[in-house]
Amino acid sequence: MRRKELGMEHSHLEDPQKKETQKRRQFSIRINVFFFCIFSLFSILIIRLAFLQFVEGKELAALEKQYSKRDITISPIRGNIFDRNSSPIASTTSTMSVSYRIEPGQTKDQKIALARKLADIFAQYGDNAKAPITAEEIIKKMDVGFDLEGKETKSPTYTFWPRRIKSGLSKKEIAYMSEHRDELLGLEVSEESTRVYDSRNIAVHLVGYLRPYSTASNQKATWLQRYKTDETSYLNDEYVGFDGLELMYQDELRGKNGSRTYPINNKEQIVGQVEVTPPVKGNNLFLTIQKDVQLAAQQAITDHLSMLRNNPPNNFYALGGRAVAGYAVAMEVDTGKVVAMASMPDYDPNVWTGGIQPDEYAKIENRYTNGTIRERVPDLPKDQIPKHPSSLVPPGSTLKPLTVMVGMAEGILGPYEPYQDNGIYYYGKDNSGRVRNSDNKAYGRLTVSSALEHSSNTFMAAMVGNRLFSMVKNPVDVWDSYMKKFGLGVTTGSGLPGESAGVSYYYENTQKYKAQFPLINASFGQEARYTVLQLAQYTTMLANKGKRYKPQFVNEIRTYEGELVKTFEPEILSEEKFSDTYWNVIKEGMKSRVDGFDGVPYSFVRKTGTSEQDVGGKRIDNAVFVGYAPAENPKLAIAVVVPEGGFGAYGAAPIARKIFDAYDQYIGFNGVPKGTPEMTP
Repeated sequence: MRRKELGMEHSHLEDPQKKETQKRRQFSIRINVFFFCIFSLFSILIIRLAFLQFVEGKELAALEKQYSKRDITISPIRGNIFDRNSSPIASTTSTMSVSYRIEPGQTKDQKIALARKLADIFAQYGDNAKAPITAEEIIKKMDVGFDLEGKETKSPTYTFWPRRIKSGLSKKEIAYMSEHRDELLGLEVSEESTRVYDSRNIAVHLVGYLRPYSTASNQKATWLQRYKTDETSYLNDEYVGFDGLELMYQDELRGKNGSRTYPINNKEQIVGQVEVTPPVKGNNLFLTIQKDVQLAAQQAITDHLSMLRNNPPNNFYALGGRAVAGYAVAMEVDTGKVVAMASMPDYDPNVWTGGIQPDEYAKIENRYTNGTIRERVPDLPKDQIPKHPSSLVPPGSTLKPLTVMVGMAEGILGPYEPYQDNGIYYYGKDNSGRVRNSDNKAYGRLTVSSALEHSSNTFMAAMVGNRLFSMVKNPVDVWDSYMKKFGLGVTTGSGLPGESAGVSYYYENTQKYKAQFPLINASFGQEARYTVLQLAQYTTMLANKGKRYKPQFVNEIRTYEGELVKTFEPEILSEEKFSDTYWNVIKEGMKSRVDGFDGVPYSFVRKTGTSEQDVGGKRIDNAVFVGYAPAENPKLAIAVVVPEGGFGAYGAAPIARKIFDAYDQYIGFNGVPKGTPEMTP
């Protein structure tokens, strides 16, 4: 019994030892397995590293460089601009350009040498008609961060971005650079589009012009601020609309961007093939301008200015002998479509292409502004400019139809009320103020219509200006409201960039004097200066009895391939309704004699003006004309201004006659060009 118990005790003592031994054995096995796994992983890693180093090293080194891509915008082909009959005015043609792209490993000395080499190439093989680009200009365009002397300048932009050095390469330049491509590292010769304007300078101020985006985005002009807020869509050297319709319809004409995608390394150096996404071509504009009428307007102004300057003294034309500029706008009465818009002298807008040189800019500095919509100084030496009027002149007697409308509409002037014109009208304290007619003429008994026909200043002063002051509450506000109803003192709604609202003085002079003086002065057109486009819009309202149409310059927009995108319908901005009696009285009065209209085959209604202006310490006369034709079924309204042109009947009217004739000849007052037989149904 005791042995059994001892045996059991012994067996109990052996069990824990066995268990401990087994645990140690299992732990050793696990440690060995763990170390074996670690050893295996390290072995695999070492083998892989060796494989990467010796087998795949070159491939991976190249892949390491190709870690990102960069997109470069390709500007699209710009849409063309045509007249109403599809005659081209501004066209996009292909040209060859050379650009520079920084090459990996290219030294400073090599870049400077390249700039000098390019200057030599341009000088030797370029177009001799233009001054060659200098090495200094070239290295600046290369944007490498230093000048020809190696001195640091502005830090370069992205190194992968090609910089255009020159457009419009000659065949010899292209041939030389192609043949010596290996010597000219970093240069790319490629085909691009460029703007070409008709050599006859058709409506150049209306059409506008292009300049590089880098220039446009740095301008202070309010109408160019759009480029400051759109910095991602344009290339710095891409040409964009800078004025006129080129700017107004920039988005439609430009089209949509394409892109070049370059693979680059961590130094932003190109390391692979380019991928190209082609751009979408811009749309074409078809204008309301008719090229033959436009050219006739331009030529009429040019010829008449020459005649005024070269006329012998002691006649009415000689009074305009100092005139150096003329402006005209022809607008269709029942649509607002502008058929002609001329600011003369004009210029060749092709000078902007490829960058304008200082000497070229000096020649056009006073010519490229559209004087029909904003102020333009005369094209004279700087010391002479203050002695001559700008394109904004007082309307003079051309405002008198509106003056009598104000009087009749306000109930202070009867449409058939008589007036005794003694040639002078006194007003103010002790009759110290006075108004005289031209040449101090006394016309005797006048009605409203005959007062307009004879252009009586005294009638306007006594029957409207003075009565408005004495009989109407807030008379200056009332006068101002009528001016704006007829588009004077406000912009025309044309949308043209930089359009002026004109300049008025009647509020300013009311502060200096009593309201009586500015109202009397305003009654015959001497208290404000308006643009020619404003006068043309005002004239259409006289012709169509109060409808103020938005000036329209584009008939339709089509794709580059010719598909219709948009058509433009006439737009009435406002309409002023008055008694037919009032309109008829005004029409009856607008028939004074004007020069150059003898024997016209159509009826017409007109009013001339000879506005006075003090400029450079001297009082000068500006020639102004407004009119429409035919009289019974008006189709075309015209406004002409010749600063310092003398009497409107002689300094401006003959220009209008030639524009009316051209419209009848090429478009026709009856819808059929003159001389072309009507088609039978």
